[in-house]
Amino acid sequence: MQDKYVPANVESAVQKAWRDNDVYRSFERTDKKKFYCVSMLPYPSGKLHMGHVRNYTINDVMYRYQRMRGYNVLMPMGWDAFGMPAENAAISNGVPPAKWTYENIACMKKQMQAIGLAIDWSREITTCKPEYYKWNQWLFLKMLAKGIAYKREGIVNWDPVEQTVLANEQVIDGRGWRSGAIVQKREIPMYYLRITEYAELLLQDLDALGWPERVKMMQHNWIGKSYGINFSFPYEIDGRQQFLRVFTTRANTIIDITFVAISIEHPLATRLAKKQCALQAFIDECKNARAAKYDMSAMERKGVSTGFYVAHPLTGADIEVWISNYVLINHGEGTAIGVPMHDERDFEFATKYRLPIKRIDAPRDKGMYSSKDCCSERCIGVCAHSDRYDGIDDNQVAEAIEADLAVKGLGRKQVTYRLHDWGISRQRYWGTPIPMIYCSICGDVPVPEQDLPVLLPEDLVPNGSGNPLAKSEAFMYCICPRCGAEAKRETDTMDTFVDSAWYFSRYTCSNASTIVDARTDYWMPMDQYIGGIEHAILHLLYSRFWAKVMQDLGLTNFSEPATNLVTQGMVLDQTYYREDSTGKKTWFNSSNITLSYNDKGRPISASLHSDGQAVQIGGLEKMSKSKNNGVDPQHLINLHGADTVRLFTIFAASPEQSLEWSSAGLEGARRFLRRLWTFGYMNQAMFSTCPVLDTAILEDESKILRREIHSMLKQADFDYQRLQYNTIVSAAMKMLNALELAKAVSAAVLYEGYGILLRILYPVAPHITFTLWRELGYTTQFGTLLDAVWPKVNQQALEQSEVALVLQINGKARSTLQVAHNAPRESIEKAALEHEILTKFSKGKIPKKVVIVPGRLVNVVF
Repeated sequence: MQDKYVPANVESAVQKAWRDNDVYRSFERTDKKKFYCVSMLPYPSGKLHMGHVRNYTINDVMYRYQRMRGYNVLMPMGWDAFGMPAENAAISNGVPPAKWTYENIACMKKQMQAIGLAIDWSREITTCKPEYYKWNQWLFLKMLAKGIAYKREGIVNWDPVEQTVLANEQVIDGRGWRSGAIVQKREIPMYYLRITEYAELLLQDLDALGWPERVKMMQHNWIGKSYGINFSFPYEIDGRQQFLRVFTTRANTIIDITFVAISIEHPLATRLAKKQCALQAFIDECKNARAAKYDMSAMERKGVSTGFYVAHPLTGADIEVWISNYVLINHGEGTAIGVPMHDERDFEFATKYRLPIKRIDAPRDKGMYSSKDCCSERCIGVCAHSDRYDGIDDNQVAEAIEADLAVKGLGRKQVTYRLHDWGISRQRYWGTPIPMIYCSICGDVPVPEQDLPVLLPEDLVPNGSGNPLAKSEAFMYCICPRCGAEAKRETDTMDTFVDSAWYFSRYTCSNASTIVDARTDYWMPMDQYIGGIEHAILHLLYSRFWAKVMQDLGLTNFSEPATNLVTQGMVLDQTYYREDSTGKKTWFNSSNITLSYNDKGRPISASLHSDGQAVQIGGLEKMSKSKNNGVDPQHLINLHGADTVRLFTIFAASPEQSLEWSSAGLEGARRFLRRLWTFGYMNQAMFSTCPVLDTAILEDESKILRREIHSMLKQADFDYQRLQYNTIVSAAMKMLNALELAKAVSAAVLYEGYGILLRILYPVAPHITFTLWRELGYTTQFGTLLDAVWPKVNQQALEQSEVALVLQINGKARSTLQVAHNAPRESIEKAALEHEILTKFSKGKIPKKVVIVPGRLVNVVF
């Protein structure tokens, strides 16, 4: 055993042993309970960041702990390899996205291996490879056949220069982020998945999940269940009776409607605009404005009168129709009622355009109404001046209105959801090709299953002028599988959320000739899923939907992908910047900064190494390239070792809390591991004999040390189970302190205590503990540390021959009382009354009573 701890030597040797023996390959076993723990797969951007390291280390700690507890554990890894970043890099570098992606994967995989993660690489998946995305296409066809997938017109952002569709975040001030061209709104055919059909099930199943309440609430709000009424305004156009439909959750306000507003995309708006140029001009203006600004709540409410009227469904009165920019076609029915006396925004709109404002309910108390404001939600009273609803309490009028509309055949109660169907079509190259063929004779034709996968060519290089697939004759032109005529392939690709919606199921059977098999039923659902809170809605919601669809198709026997979820906190570091006269900020990394501190050790100023000039301290923010406040994990591993980085990452904060980066904390972790190594080295001769513990001959000092060790073991085991990993490291540090300070204790107690310490610390720092375990002879007695049995708390060791009770007089602590741990009440009371301290405070008085709190205190009351 080396006298000094050299992380590079230790870790390279241990990792080689793990690779040579393929120790992390998992198999399905019936003799053990399974534990399937998964970290959200990364996008192969090129290098790991500290957020990755933290996520995977948390998962690794969980894997090793559960394996030592006897579970059959699986921890796989893969790559979310499709998406826009690869296309953007390809445009910048002039290389195919495939080349850039595979090179990044190789780099990041090497970094993961350097961390010492217990990954079963035999199950690795890469979503941009045909053997994976074939099953995206296969399942799409199954959904299409079941009506879950369908095609309809969708509105997109079109860049006329690049000839491509832009995501919302790529539109800046109404212009394409790269071309600078004014973005247009276009309607194009797109494919959707009917996630709305699963809305109620997605809500119901949330309660049973062991997920953070914050995540469940975010999903609950996103699905957005609402109870209300769907009703109609009759109208006549071109000699035909029609109905303008609208949904509201506030049926009691229907009697107050003074106008209706429809979306610029509403079919009635389109129809009326054909005859009125002013309407079409307004619609065009709104489309351009929406392209420039996506926060609808911040947009000024605008509208234009159509001069067209519909009939009020209750009174028959004429209600004017307006086209407005604030009504969205995909919200409700694309129609909104105008009730100025119940909604402040409607009140402002009506005031702005001088529309009627009715007040037909009477407040219960005088002074409730303001002459300037609408009553909004503030005024709850009884109806007045409303014919048959006069005198009905506002809380009950909704039921009466709903009943009348039902009798007229113009309304019915309805449950609606905020959730919209999932549009999966992307007008981009680097994604899963949608397996559809368009034939002039047969129409839309699904690709036959036997012809899957539809291969994505990997040699194309996007140049920012549209989707390369639409320019590739080899890809686009094909033969119709039905009639044999010339046809074209769909050039849209699938949303990359499709790739990540089910990958954890593919891990279980990555080499299968079917989408899933019996191994999937063995491992799924995931026992623990780990990822960032930023994925709380879309990814997690889509993966839950995908699981339910696969179950409905008879492919799996589970309806939820993950039983438990951990959303790890962000890694934060200090930011530093300079700001020029235009307001542009230049960010500097902390490695290039010199700090000045006050007498309390707090930084008060900063300067740049290179020029000595001042920079601003920007505060703690999430590590990111944009703020230049990240640290390179590989550099830290090379400098300090993987175990040091792992130890600090786990110790600095509990998994769900944000972690504040600290170079001093990292150095502290390294010092602790050096001490751990030194203690083992100094005692190797004694430990090599594997001393046998005989509790019958232990001296008091040995019993005290053993009690400390087992007390900390009990707490550490509890903390492992509740995922409070940072306190486990604290327990390990306390154990080492106790072992180092122990004097005149049994070699067997030291040997037992150090063995417990190594096992507690092993999931966090596996390389150093694995080596010490082997070098000091523990393998001979307990087997390899990989599968060593988790240590059990010895209850006998926790027992104390004596306990110290606080001795109180009239409720105030005055001394301590040493008694046998199992002393009866009578002897404790006798010892308290005979204590010398009573003479000082009794003042000749006779005690009235003695109060004993077992194991804690004795209170003598005079």
